[in-house]
Amino acid sequence: MNPLLIILGVIGGIFALVVFGLAFNIIGLWFQSVVSGAKSGLFDLIMMRFRKVNPRVIVVNRITAKKAGIDIPTDWLEAHFLAGGRVGNVVLAMIAAEKAGIDLVWDRATAIDLAGRDILDAVRASVDPRVIDCPNPDVGKATIDAVAMDGIQLKARARVTVRTNIDRLVGGATEETIIARVGEGIVSAIGSAVTHKEVLENPDRISKAVLGKGLDTGTAFEILSIDIADIDVGQNIGAHLRNEQAEADKKMFQAEAEKRRALAVAHAAEHSADVEKNRALVVLAEADVPKAMAEALKNGNLGAMDWYRMQNIDSDTRMRSSIAGDAPGGSESGQES
Repeated sequence: MNPLLIILGVIGGIFALVVFGLAFNIIGLWFQSVVSGAKSGLFDLIMMRFRKVNPRVIVVNRITAKKAGIDIPTDWLEAHFLAGGRVGNVVLAMIAAEKAGIDLVWDRATAIDLAGRDILDAVRASVDPRVIDCPNPDVGKATIDAVAMDGIQLKARARVTVRTNIDRLVGGATEETIIARVGEGIVSAIGSAVTHKEVLENPDRISKAVLGKGLDTGTAFEILSIDIADIDVGQNIGAHLRNEQAEADKKMFQAEAEKRRALAVAHAAEHSADVEKNRALVVLAEADVPKAMAEALKNGNLGAMDWYRMQNIDSDTRMRSSIAGDAPGGSESGQES
């Protein structure tokens, strides 16, 4: 046999097997849709292959929706698949919403899915409310710390029961916003208490104060309740702050005292300088005395006897000063002599 004919025959056989397999698969899906009451066109199923759409996903989800009483056209399913949506999730979410009596239309469900939200989880959370821990233990903080007016710190943990609001799911804030707002409300409620004992006696006052602020506005959830799971007494922050303030005041006063001491030392140094200056002036003045006396003798204003008398007075003064400096009471003996 001609080798070329053999090769062409093998290629033709493989092509025929592939075509038969695809045709068998598509015909099987078409027959399944027909017997399930959710008929899809055979030609549409064939063209899905060329549009890069998985026909099995479309047929199976259409059948699932039809059996649940929801008729979703094939074009809608195919369009959502091409947009990158999760067709199975959306169909299951619509079935769950239908059974729970929640008004969820196809356009809204696909929009939520394409926005990146898990529409099936949202519907489940709307039917079965979810409990959120506040604060979130995954972020490494175990309690919400706040200080009452008396300076006592309180450590609280809350549990927030929320239900998904389908109407605000697109564009609504996430759980992190709920946790942040509840934490802020708890801090405000504790901070407005006159004493920490009031909070310990009535922890429900925190729940009522926080719940009345409408913290779920603009979020994808509806807050059903806020419960204080635990509240403990922490440090005496007021006393600690007062101690720190006293220490700061002490350092300030010490600095002020040191400033005054340095100023006094500077003034003492200035006075010592003034004393030395005055002593120098006195010495200069004393040096002028002999000159003045000589000038007076020369001009006849001072006689010889006056000069001798002044010398005797000066000698007597030095003697008295010497006696007074050598022995106590010397000034008295000098006066007697």
